[in-house]
Formats: sequence, structure tokens, C-alpha cells
Amino acid sequence: MKKFISILLTLALAMGILAGCGSSSSSGAASSETKEEETAEAGETEEAAEEGLNIKVGFITLHDENSTYDLNFINAAKAACEQLGVEYLLRTNIPEGQECYDAAADLVDAGCTIIFADSFGHEDFMIQAAKEFPEVQFCHSTGTKAHTEGLPNYHNAFASIYEGRYLAGVAAGMKLNEMIENGEFAPEEAKIGYVGAFTYAEVISGYTSFFLGARSVCPTATMEVTFTGSWYDETAEKEAATTLINDGCKLISQHADSMGAPTACESAGIPNVSYNGSTVAACPNTFIVSSRIDWTPYYVYAITAAANGEPIDVDWTGTIGTGSVVLTEVNEQAAAAGTVEKLEEVKAALEAGTVQVFDTNAFTVNGDPQTSYLADVDTDAAYEGDTEVIEDGAFRESKFRSAPYFDLRIDGITLLDEKY
Repeated sequence: MKKFISILLTLALAMGILAGCGSSSSSGAASSETKEEETAEAGETEEAAEEGLNIKVGFITLHDENSTYDLNFINAAKAACEQLGVEYLLRTNIPEGQECYDAAADLVDAGCTIIFADSFGHEDFMIQAAKEFPEVQFCHSTGTKAHTEGLPNYHNAFASIYEGRYLAGVAAGMKLNEMIENGEFAPEEAKIGYVGAFTYAEVISGYTSFFLGARSVCPTATMEVTFTGSWYDETAEKEAATTLINDGCKLISQHADSMGAPTACESAGIPNVSYNGSTVAACPNTFIVSSRIDWTPYYVYAITAAANGEPIDVDWTGTIGTGSVVLTEVNEQAAAAGTVEKLEEVKAALEAGTVQVFDTNAFTVNGDPQTSYLADVDTDAAYEGDTEVIEDGAFRESKFRSAPYFDLRIDGITLLDEKY
């Protein structure tokens, strides 16, 4: 019964994520003001009381609920802490600078003994705090340095979101096929547009896995990618999507955090696959599906371990199996017929290992198949490759480090610009 209640609670919080991402308020620019967003002391659940959890948790986010990316973390934080019945402090709009260390230090002073941060640029400042406060656990999502820093109280986490993006790409490819069958354009005109934030591995891994998913069902698909140079810039993201649409792209996806691209698609009547949550409320005619990482399982795991004095994985990777890689509900008003069934089929194959997202038989680089590649897994200052990551005919993303390191430029994808 207790487990059933926890499941219901997690589902309820997940619905909150989707409602929030689709609301008109999510289109507003995130404030740059640093603030303490929320302090909550959750009523201790029966399960938490039995386990004896007694811990205060701190969370640091780059933006606030106006960013779909940060909203996804915030809702997971609330879900995990309510499930465990623990007190938490939330700091939002914390820049990727010394302000992150200051926020972490303030959370330590407030009694937090485990602290999470959600943005790549927070990492060095979380490491600084971990060195200064060895009695506190610091967990950083999207980071790359925990496995080389060797600090017992500093940890990285990510998820195999490339599998979720591949699934979202399958839905996109089916929509392209439907439009081709309806005579809307020729097979060779099946061009996808993609709005990315920055030109580095996390984004490259994301758009490549999405493209490979689309091409697995629509083999004539190609893709154009443009970058905004920002994780959250609604105007730039909307302009980027509009540029891609005007350039003949038939469907748009994104790895950026505002409603800019989805609303541009809704205005133009162009199908859209979003990220980090459903945009169906604001874009009912064009939204197809979204993939996202559900951070709740990681938060529950790490908080419970810290409360019980147990070790936390240095570099943790969530999967479809752990409930960390999820899709929103498919919007059947915009999706192609049979999309739900096809996604279930491919999801089962991914879980079984019979489909590999980065199967080297599925792509080439400059016309050549890839049989060997040294990836920058240990993240030295020169960004040089150091680890062989192609094994048994597939690029093994997330095997050697939780954060993405796939940065190959595969054929079929054209970059219109680059931003670092």
C-alpha cells in the first residue's frame, strides 16, 4: 500500500511538470535575480519514519520554473522530498559562477548535508564546495569530473537520455512518413530542423540520437541544426526555429529550454517534438511528444544513501529501466497513426538491447563507417580523446561516464553555424 501511494504521488508530480511546461507562463524570460525560491518541510511519510530518514536537502538551479529544463529538476526535487518526507531548501536563478559556491555554502550553513546542482557550468564551484565541506555530499547533474577528481563527497549523475531522444525521433520519422504519404512533400524533401544551445557533446549526442531515430523509420530524412549560444533565450530560439521553417524544414525539434521553438511551430503549423515536458497546452495542433530525464529516482537514491550513511555512486547513470528516461503522452491530434504502438515496440527493443542507438551500421562520417573512436571521457584541458568507445559495432555512450561524450559529426546532418 505504501509503495502504491508513492507511485501515485510521483505520477501526480509528473503531471504537474507537464502542466507547467505547457502553460503560457513558461514563455517568460527567466529572471537573472538570485533568490531563495522555496523552503519546505514535508510531512514525514510513514515509509520515511520507518526508515528513520533525518536529513535536510539543498537544491541549486540555473533558472527557475520559467525554464522547462529547470522546472523538470524542481518538480523532481519536490517529488523526491515529499516521497521521503524530508525537508529541502531550493535556490533558483544561480549563475554558473562564484554565486554557485556561495549558494552551496549558504545551504551548508542552513544545515543541508546533501546538495544538488543542475547545470554543467556549476561543476567547478560544486567541487570547490565539496573540498571545503567534506562532511557534506555534493551531487552534480550533467558534470564530467567526479570520476577523475577522486573526492569521496562529490558525485556526477546523468541518464541515457539519448534513448529517449531516439524514441522521440522515431515519432518524428513516422510523422514525416505520414506527410509524404499524404503528398505534402517528396521523400527527398523530408528535412528536419533542430534548435540547439551549444555545439558540444551533450547537444551533439542529443540531436544525433534524435536524427538516427527518425531515420530508422524515414530513411530519406536529413537534418539542419542551428545554435543559439544560450540555454534559455526565447527570442533567439523562436527566431532559429522560424529560420529553419523558412529554409524548408518540415518538422522542428530542440535542445534549448524555452517555449520559443514550439510556439514558432504552432504559429506556422509545423510539427514539433519538444524537450523536457509536454507543450500540448500551448501547442495543441503541432506538439507530438517530448522526452525528458526524470530525476526523481536519482534524488530518492542519493538522499536515502546520504541519510543512511551509505556510499553514493561516483558517476550514476539512469536508464529507461530505472524510470529515469521517459516520454510524455503522445499527442495523437498531431502524431502519425500508430505512433504509440511503434514507440512501445522500439522501447522494448532498447531495453532488451536488440536496438543500439549509436549502431555504427546506421551512420557514416565523411562517407566512412566508424570502427574505432577515442572520446574525450576524462575531460582534460585540451579536450583530447582518451578512451576507446566503439565496442561490438556500437558507440557506447554513457558506459565510461554518465555525461554524454558522443561528438561525431555524422553524414546527413548539416550544421548551419556553431556556438561554444
